[in-house]
Amino acid sequence: MNLSDSQTGGSVPRRVSAMEAVLTHLRGAIERGTYAVGDKLPSEAELCRTLGVSRPVLREALRALQTMGLTVSRTGRGTFVVARSVEDPTFGDYAASDLMEVRRHIEIPVAGYAARRRTPEDVERLTGLLERMERETDTTAWVALDTLFHLSVAQAARNPVFRRVIEEIRDALARQSAFLNELGGRREHSDREHRALVEALAEGSEEAAVRAMSHHLDRVETTLTDIVRSAPTPTGADA
Repeated sequence: MNLSDSQTGGSVPRRVSAMEAVLTHLRGAIERGTYAVGDKLPSEAELCRTLGVSRPVLREALRALQTMGLTVSRTGRGTFVVARSVEDPTFGDYAASDLMEVRRHIEIPVAGYAARRRTPEDVERLTGLLERMERETDTTAWVALDTLFHLSVAQAARNPVFRRVIEEIRDALARQSAFLNELGGRREHSDREHRALVEALAEGSEEAAVRAMSHHLDRVETTLTDIVRSAPTPTGADA
């Protein structure tokens, strides 16, 4: 079976990335019970051959399954199904629900403080980061810039504790960003939301900055919820 053939079904609203197609297939098989809890997935070599994809693409999909909490990888033994449905994805050391709760309590007030305390150098740095993100074509590089952007907002708040908190969750933020970009097409939306925040900071408007960060986190959470609720549905290109 070639995966691209199995995913088309005659009418596809959008072309999806190879990784997303593999993830959709495997997640569907787990949710339908084709692979039951406790089952070991076929070997990487067998899955690559059956689905017609490369090993790097397959491994990305397997990592996403593990992030979703559907599988666990055991060194030397393979990948095993541990749940039939997605409940709360995990990004590094933190569950998605815990991460979003903290982000709301930290990053929204941070945006307000940053609007009041930012320097011209802060605005210049954030504008430069945003422009680099808008030009960047490599997803991994964009994710790194995204994390640096949020750290720079915290720095502009002029409270080292805020920056330390963002530093602590930096890896989780990067993992979440990559996950949402791959499966939720968040990148262009995120760029626009970041630009609204930078404009608010440049104006020194605490109200607008808080509103921009709140909207940004709302959209992040909505996309995450959509991914959790159902298997990825093709809606646009991300190859």
